[in-house]
Amino acid sequence: MILYPAIDLKDGNCVRLLRGDMEAATVFGTDPAAQAKAFQDAGAEWLHLVDLNGAFAGQPVNAAAVEAILAATDIPAQLGGGIRDMATIEMWLSKGLKRVILGTVAVENPDLVRQAGTAFPGQVAVGIDARKGLVATKGWAEETGVEATDLARSFEDAGVAAIIYTDIDRDGAMGGPNTEATEALARAVSIPVIASGGVSSMDDLIRLRDTGVIAGAISGRALYDGALDLTTALAALRQ
Repeated sequence: MILYPAIDLKDGNCVRLLRGDMEAATVFGTDPAAQAKAFQDAGAEWLHLVDLNGAFAGQPVNAAAVEAILAATDIPAQLGGGIRDMATIEMWLSKGLKRVILGTVAVENPDLVRQAGTAFPGQVAVGIDARKGLVATKGWAEETGVEATDLARSFEDAGVAAIIYTDIDRDGAMGGPNTEATEALARAVSIPVIASGGVSSMDDLIRLRDTGVIAGAISGRALYDGALDLTTALAALRQ
């Protein structure tokens, strides 16, 4: 199971939100590229980047910070937030991103996911953010009536590299991930599923790994405030 350290970008800074609330942002650093390099130096194999402003604006906002991260590191990175058309997908992949994450657009324009998955096999992930099993979009500001599992299943034949499943009520709350819901989703589809939201201890990571079906886990706040040591966690997951 791959551990993805998260760098959430707001106004050019590294932040963490509490349950997706932009007004409840804690700034953890003002140099995202230095933070990315520190994660790489600690042994991270991947980076998970989010353009939070972009998620609300519907277009890239923190592009300069993302480009600085790509220039400072040489491990693969995936990015979500404000990626809603082919031009933006092509732009980011041409700049060296390994994978783009499509969230809102996966609900509103699923054909774009299929088009992108065909054009860039292995480089498109779908971000499914859910509250009580129902998908939320536009930076989690809008709730839909779409079941997370139904949305995931609809992309089975779309060339999608991964599904990133976030339980919004767990995100940034340090209360542990929704292992049960994430495992159920992973068993319902053949696409690799990455857990996000609330991953805050070694016990959380081991529980996710021991399901045997979850391909990755994203952690942010726990790494910043020291609840989880990245080097120790990576070593444990390699055993």
